[in-house]
Amino acid sequence: MIFLKTDEEIELMREANRLVGMTLGEMAKHIKPGVTPAQLDKIAKEFIQDHGARPSFLGYKGAPGAVDFPGAICASVNEQVVHGFPTDYVLKDGDIISVDCGTEKNGFCGDSAYTFCVGEVAEDVKALLRATKEALYKGIEKAVDGNRIGDIGDAVQTYCEKRGYSVVRELVGHGIGRKMHEAPEVPNYGRRGTGPLLKKGMCIAIEPMINMGSKNVVFESDGWTIRTRDRKPSAHFEHTVAIRQGKADILSTFEFVEAVLGNNAI
Repeated sequence: MIFLKTDEEIELMREANRLVGMTLGEMAKHIKPGVTPAQLDKIAKEFIQDHGARPSFLGYKGAPGAVDFPGAICASVNEQVVHGFPTDYVLKDGDIISVDCGTEKNGFCGDSAYTFCVGEVAEDVKALLRATKEALYKGIEKAVDGNRIGDIGDAVQTYCEKRGYSVVRELVGHGIGRKMHEAPEVPNYGRRGTGPLLKKGMCIAIEPMINMGSKNVVFESDGWTIRTRDRKPSAHFEHTVAIRQGKADILSTFEFVEAVLGNNAI
């Protein structure tokens, strides 16, 4: 069931999403060679709690047989697509890391992700990151009242595939509100004019997951981490948006990341 939000509820969601953006900005201060995802997770957890919210990923229940998610952030490095555990892996020069973060504040959820460069990263990998971020905004342009979910997926898919990248099929964006994951699913591929109708008051998380090589992925034995089958890099950017007439309302923000990274931002 798709839940439409009132203007007042959307403003509460904006607060939760702004905190996610602030947390990603805090991550930007610390991501460098020698740091571990586990250290980043500790910083994120404390930052979110200090701002009166709950890290909504922490303890999230996964598939049957999998452990509850152990971190406040998903930290996915290099060929890991999404849902990476915040481990003791030591980040090194040339790595990339997707930090996906969620908060729950005032009864509503926020969700956003940014893929960071660690030190000096190869130009072809930076190009993948730029294309993925640009594809996110191409999808957002289609997230308006009267369009359909397929319009978003078509925009993302067309933009990335024209540049030689592939779109992950097994993982999609989602509705969001009082729960982190609500209907509808929001694929990053599809056909224009298909899928659920977008209506004012819907809130969705659009999150392109784009691979440098094949679209095929592997689910690791931990029940969470997903990586590319060919072990080539994957990038991931995400915004939460509210559907409006004429133009999508982006509730999350990269402004805090960009303020820290300056000219080094993707």
